[in-house]
Amino acid sequence: MSREQDNKAIVGRWFEGFWGNPWNPGIVDELAAPDMLLQYSLHAPRRGRADIKAFMTGFREAFPDLEFGGAADLIAEGDLVVGRWQGGGTHTGPAFSDFLIGSLPPASGRTMRFAGTTVLRVENGRIAEEVGLDDGVTALQQLGLIRAA
Repeated sequence: MSREQDNKAIVGRWFEGFWGNPWNPGIVDELAAPDMLLQYSLHAPRRGRADIKAFMTGFREAFPDLEFGGAADLIAEGDLVVGRWQGGGTHTGPAFSDFLIGSLPPASGRTMRFAGTTVLRVENGRIAEEVGLDDGVTALQQLGLIRAA
């Protein structure tokens, strides 16, 4: 396989194991570079395996049905892989304060469904960066943290 095909396979496994439901915490040790950057608009950037695992553990506790999946085929060029996705979940767990703009009380029952595009950089078979642009405004409106004008 070409480098691009190898990288798409790695990212496909990452999306399934990290963003799918159920999630596999071991995928972080297996596929993330030790100092991986995870960055999306809804949350503060995360750096390193421990920080990324802690983020996802809290996110999954608050949104037990959280799941994201591909909305189009992955595109790869060199070390970069681009994926479009959609997903969300319902807040039925503990209070959640990880959003940059506000917090949710315990078990608010609010559901978010939104989409985005992510660029991942793969180095030596490990994901070094995952930087995404998501429709955070939609998610925050659905969760009642911001209002439409």
